[in-house]
Amino acid sequence: MITVLVVDDHPLFRDGLTGLLATVDEVEVVGSAGDGETAVRRSAELRPDVVLMDLSMPGLPGLEAIRRIARLDPAPAVLVLTMVDDDDAVAAAMQVGARGYLLKGAAQEEVLAAVRTVAAGGAVLGAGAARRYLTADRRVGALTERESQVLALVAGGRSNPEIAHELGISLKTVQNHVSSLLAKLQVRDRTQAALRARGLQPRRDG
Repeated sequence: MITVLVVDDHPLFRDGLTGLLATVDEVEVVGSAGDGETAVRRSAELRPDVVLMDLSMPGLPGLEAIRRIARLDPAPAVLVLTMVDDDDAVAAAMQVGARGYLLKGAAQEEVLAAVRTVAAGGAVLGAGAARRYLTADRRVGALTERESQVLALVAGGRSNPEIAHELGISLKTVQNHVSSLLAKLQVRDRTQAALRARGLQPRRDG
């Protein structure tokens, strides 16, 4: 069972998220909060697996709330769900400890998949945010357009067969692109590549 704390300052949106998650058998909403201070306190009290929260919060700013939640022991996985469609916000959220970043326009299936992914220890960026954020790393900037597309999908948790289907290319071609981007990013595997794309892994520029 994945336990979730829903954090949003708009009651209708908060209730809508709670209702959506309640339809999923393996997910249990254990609480909700409407501001940053309450989110931190309830995260410590309830110890959810996932905190699904907005960035724009009254009182304690969302980024500071994420930072404090990420320092809890054990720390829940913070999945940002926000209207803030901004490169700097994506980078800042991931740097202070968020494990995922989605826009509120994301499909319900994408939100549910992201909850499952971060609960399992993965990290997720919505496709649009991922493509923009990839430019933050110089090595990522050296990738071809197709390699960048593949990396964005890897960062979104897609498997090689799923990437092949989505891009309309063969599985072998996807494997070749993954091998190439791993070499360019100087990482061992696709997990490290996804973390590099999100800025979660220290860069070795030497």
